[in-house]
Amino acid sequence: MATLAVAAPEGVREDRRMSELHYLTATEMARLVRTRQVSAVELLQAHLDRIEQANPQVNAIVTLAAEQALDAAKAADAAEPAGPLHGVPVAHKDLADTAGIRTTYGSPLYAGHVPDQDALVVRRLKEAGAVSLGKTNTPEFGTGSHTVNEVFGVTRNPYDLSRSAGGSSGGAAAALACGMTPLADGSDMGGSLRNPASFCNVVGLRPTPGRVPSPSEIAAWYTLSVPGPMARTVDDLTLMMSVISGFDRRSPYAIREPFTPDPEEGVAGLRVAWSPDLGGLPVDAATAAVTATAPAVLERLGARVEQVELDLSDADDAFRTYRAWFYALAYGDLDGLGANTAWNVEQGRTVTGADLARAERARSRLYQRMAAFFDDHDVLIAPVSQVPPFPVEDPYVREINGIELPDYLTWMRSAYWVSVLHAPAASVPAGFTPEGLPVGVQIVGAPFEDARVLRVAGAFEQATGHGLRRPPL
Repeated sequence: MATLAVAAPEGVREDRRMSELHYLTATEMARLVRTRQVSAVELLQAHLDRIEQANPQVNAIVTLAAEQALDAAKAADAAEPAGPLHGVPVAHKDLADTAGIRTTYGSPLYAGHVPDQDALVVRRLKEAGAVSLGKTNTPEFGTGSHTVNEVFGVTRNPYDLSRSAGGSSGGAAAALACGMTPLADGSDMGGSLRNPASFCNVVGLRPTPGRVPSPSEIAAWYTLSVPGPMARTVDDLTLMMSVISGFDRRSPYAIREPFTPDPEEGVAGLRVAWSPDLGGLPVDAATAAVTATAPAVLERLGARVEQVELDLSDADDAFRTYRAWFYALAYGDLDGLGANTAWNVEQGRTVTGADLARAERARSRLYQRMAAFFDDHDVLIAPVSQVPPFPVEDPYVREINGIELPDYLTWMRSAYWVSVLHAPAASVPAGFTPEGLPVGVQIVGAPFEDARVLRVAGAFEQATGHGLRRPPL
């Protein structure tokens, strides 16, 4: 294949060959297509080649829509570049409906399901010119932070194939890390954008609820689960946010103000709160050692970092109660559910009005405490996950530091406690354990301060360069 005569990103050879296109940033890909230095078909083929090479090892892309993608790429080449993602490939989580492309929700109950309409996030990506590659793996109905289901099997971590890619957007994170797609959508109830990003050395953002609307006919007011973007760089995350965010009147809490990047740069002068354990959670020693390096990075960049003591314990009952209620509402009429989904449904069937009242009081108290907290701090940094990627054959983490965990949810508290805060939170690569396993740092902002979170995440990313380390496939 011919050599590309284009400016390469810093640290990348100028003689990048076409076969290496898949590791460019989405921003750079869009520029190359827009200036017609690379065609959308060439860009697509580079990703299809990479999928053929890497996907059998990790099982990230579970439904490949190569013919539809080729038609879209040809149409992009025949048209004048318009949207900001013109000709750029993107993959969709198998929870997001895709018109004409199989969408299983990770469940045998929907193994042959083909929707006739796109989810809002999918539609907005297409309207921006993106080329849909196909679907990424997820546990059944997104249940849990380990991506395995009875339809497609398990997704493996690209940095160590014996380890989990996290979840529930684990297929998206693994595909990004391997260069199978530059952008991927996902969703996050208890950490499903942040946990796999941490496990796979990519970036993910849980937006403020309503920033990326998610219309629903059964739970329109449910704010714990949100759609959001995943990418390999914070700039690409910001680019994707500019496309998928925005008001939609079908969501009753959609944010009307458009998302715009923070006009400020860097973190000099920002007040950063550092919590190594989010208020007493057990954190694996290797994970703790990596995340403990984050405060010094931000201090070198001029931020004022203060270690804080937090009390987020109200989040536990609030999250579990509302999650259980949602599962009974959404999936309680289905027979043949997998073990994790069925457990959540059974928990939901026991929820009473008194339980919901208690959860609402707890969440309200916590929200007001954290509103006061963010009066004094611009962002909070903490571990994303309490453990590094765990063995892929384990259904979930059963103990941390010798402390036994009672169920499959408990090990995810560092992520799902943050979900209750109605706040934006990003996962950014923070380094690697001695075994070479990725670890992310979580950057949490006050509600609606998504742009500030991305600003801090971008500064951290640029200062460390951990996200440039590729998996050894």
